[in-house]
Amino acid sequence: MRQLNSNQSHKEQVGLVNFNLTPTEIKNYSSECHRMKPAVEIYNLLLKKREEIIELAALGIDNKEMKEFVQEEISACQVCIADLELRLLDSIIPKDKDDSNNAIMEIRAGTGGREAAIFAAEMLSMYDKYSSSNQWKFEVLDESESTDGGLKEVSVNIIGSGVFGKLKHEIGVHRVQRVPITESLGRVHTSTVTVAVLPQPESIDVVLNMKDVKVDTFRSSGAGGQHVNTTDSAVRLTHIPSGLVVAVQSQRSQIENKSRALKILSAQLYDFERTRVVQERVELRRTQIGSGHRSERIRTYNFPQDRITDHRIGETLSGLSDFMLGGSTFHKLVDMLRSHEKLLSLGNITGMKPSFRI
Repeated sequence: MRQLNSNQSHKEQVGLVNFNLTPTEIKNYSSECHRMKPAVEIYNLLLKKREEIIELAALGIDNKEMKEFVQEEISACQVCIADLELRLLDSIIPKDKDDSNNAIMEIRAGTGGREAAIFAAEMLSMYDKYSSSNQWKFEVLDESESTDGGLKEVSVNIIGSGVFGKLKHEIGVHRVQRVPITESLGRVHTSTVTVAVLPQPESIDVVLNMKDVKVDTFRSSGAGGQHVNTTDSAVRLTHIPSGLVVAVQSQRSQIENKSRALKILSAQLYDFERTRVVQERVELRRTQIGSGHRSERIRTYNFPQDRITDHRIGETLSGLSDFMLGGSTFHKLVDMLRSHEKLLSLGNITGMKPSFRI
């Protein structure tokens, strides 16, 4: 708790000797004080409860009824201490600065052909309903439909409180096992869908220099009526330094398509830079969704057995119907994955290998 006790000295340093500090150092100290304030308050409450137990134990009361009362008070303090210890750990575990950001989600059909495209459309609906339950805005930026009503790929903009923090655990390969509607022999097929979630940067987080962007226009090849297919309304943006390419053709207006493409490119560029930094700090840490192969799955949706298994934490939940509606089962798994993330962070801080059973 040395760091907690130094919080006051940080304030004094900022207030009394700031003539020796650069503006950046002053900002860093102020940010550190603000970040540590909840931890300091919890720690002080923890010390107070421990002192209460010591005082109660030292009373030396002989009366039976009073002894029972004192023991109840001690037990209540112990319960409170256990809760405070959990809150203290939660307050000192470093937070991902992107957790509060909006996000752009990209869903792509992987292996499995038609069934993969159908499940991609169902996943889009699932995330839409989950977003609605969180009171988030859910906006489709661009989509490519398959001939059977499924989706080859889709990009959506999700706006709200804590979007990236709750959805970043969806990144990866999602495997579905079920009997397709077109399967006459009742055989279970396995398909995959890949999901990427990109934190949407604030304007100050990433600078997209239009001098580095090549803009091409072309005629849309998708559905949308005669106007879409006979005018150069589709837009392709190429970020020359990184090689990132974004094409949008879902709107009739070239201006609207360009606006949406810029939004996606900004998020991809930010994620490109963010991934580079992460890879420098953590050796071989995987942050991409892979090739879409079945063996790379993070989660399996088993419809015949009505269960969802998240392979990262080894947990299986029942209630697929509720899960696909973005209901309480989905919320429960999100909470479990966030707890798992905290355990990982705690393990990195303490150097101990935590148990991943939630």
